[in-house]
Amino acid sequence: MRTEIAIIGAGPAGLLLGQLLHTYGIDNVILERQTADHVLGRIRAGLLEEGTVALLDEAGVGQRARHEGLVHRGIELAFDGARHRIDIHGATGKTVTIYGQTEVTLDLMNARKAAGLATIYQAADVRPRDFDTDHPRVSWVSDGAGHEIDCDFIAGCDGFHGVSRASVNPQAIRTYERVYPFGWLGILSETPPVSHELIYSNHARGFALCTMRSTHRSRYYVQCPSDDHIDQWPDDRFWDELKRRLDQKAVDELVTGPSIEKSIAPLRSFVAEPMRFGRMFLAGDAAHIVPPTGAKGLNLAASDVHYLSGALREYYGEKSSAGIDNYSAIALARVWKAVRFSWWMTSILHKFPEQGEFGARIQLAELNYLVSSKAASAALAENYVGLPF
Repeated sequence: MRTEIAIIGAGPAGLLLGQLLHTYGIDNVILERQTADHVLGRIRAGLLEEGTVALLDEAGVGQRARHEGLVHRGIELAFDGARHRIDIHGATGKTVTIYGQTEVTLDLMNARKAAGLATIYQAADVRPRDFDTDHPRVSWVSDGAGHEIDCDFIAGCDGFHGVSRASVNPQAIRTYERVYPFGWLGILSETPPVSHELIYSNHARGFALCTMRSTHRSRYYVQCPSDDHIDQWPDDRFWDELKRRLDQKAVDELVTGPSIEKSIAPLRSFVAEPMRFGRMFLAGDAAHIVPPTGAKGLNLAASDVHYLSGALREYYGEKSSAGIDNYSAIALARVWKAVRFSWWMTSILHKFPEQGEFGARIQLAELNYLVSSKAASAALAENYVGLPF
């Protein structure tokens, strides 16, 4: 077998890259170790920047997001028992769209299937090989038999625990990491959202977030110890704790119900440098992780794909290697800005074990400054809606 681009990972990063390359006339094959149903079963992000929606349009899969997505023009910060709205559209002229990552993945899967493009699911023991030469290849096992595909380039879109980054010589890569001492306990429920915009709550008991996936499906989170288990959190306990961390108006309007999904996500900031190793490129969670506070994970993956797909289009269309040579530096410049913003949002909204009363008062001072200063609100809004590609 042979293809131009072998993509490892059929999550949104790999699927979006494959679809964009297809529109550019660049042949590609995707290898995924899980089943399609498993990939679709992952409950992940639900907030898209305008740049991400524009990329979906470019890939020909943005129609449903445009039609069903909820466009938000602001967010609310809750602290000291009150809520304060940040007008992100007024400050930037931009909006964000609530549309679940599962739906993005489904749209991309359907488009890839309709185009007759090759996706190999349940590919075991995937290995990128010889990517430091002019003849890279990827091997895998399916149905007990070994297979191999030759390619021009490999795109590692297989997530934080994937094989792509793990295949790099440790001496050729440098990583930066901050592991946070708490996690997010999240539930999904068939209930109307408590507010038509997101509520980010700083509370003495810990952070809380009220968000949604649609007008009838809500997603709620509370900060919890990183070693908690979901068995410790029956629905009634979750709803009671959430109410303790919200303002009275939100408590009065909150509609509770049985959870249809419940999970605890650890929080970390992680960056790997560089993002290119010979003829293999990393994109998305394979190269970086951000805490979900700033809603940057999926959007950062999309910006990587924007840079990488453009670089490969230039390589094949214009016979220029400038784009692929600059991919890592350009992508990382935007990555680090998003990592900073996500770290900052996390630092002002969560309760840290070591912060004490002084730290708590500094958080409140920061939040009060944010909601009272046009310049501070504009800086938050500019980062929240997404910096330009």
